[in-house]
Amino acid sequence: MTVRSVLALGSNLGERGDTLSLAVADLVDTPHVRLREVSPVVQTRPVGGPAGQPDYLNMVIEVETDLSPFELLAHCQAVENKHHRVREVRWGPRTLDIDIITYGDLVMEDERLTLPHPRASGRAFVLQPWAWMDSAATLNGVPVGELAAAAADLDGLEPFEPGN
Repeated sequence: MTVRSVLALGSNLGERGDTLSLAVADLVDTPHVRLREVSPVVQTRPVGGPAGQPDYLNMVIEVETDLSPFELLAHCQAVENKHHRVREVRWGPRTLDIDIITYGDLVMEDERLTLPHPRASGRAFVLQPWAWMDSAATLNGVPVGELAAAAADLDGLEPFEPGN
């Protein structure tokens, strides 16, 4: 059985744009995960976490997978580790962060994985790129564009132009 899943990627350390591009390639470098859609990249101020962090680059992708939710989570974490992800401070700076936002229509709450992502509905850095990628997308029955317009961090979001 294959399922469509939306993944959010972010980076605020190192060569952020290169990291995101390579991470997308690494995520789909298996027959179990196929790339369907890619959002534009946005630059955003950090939301939460320690003060003084560099800005993030964020994007969203839609994949089709035959991995289970926990297998997909392990795959995402392996890609994070390949890009030297260090987990020292909650919401701290990172070379790469990959979150599973949706996994088909699955709703679940587990200590390792909650679906849909419990904070995605309030994060413009996830919602706005997703809305640009798929204008018909919904999260919990609400259009993601509508959720993005209401998100507190929308003001700090701008399209990313490499070289700027």
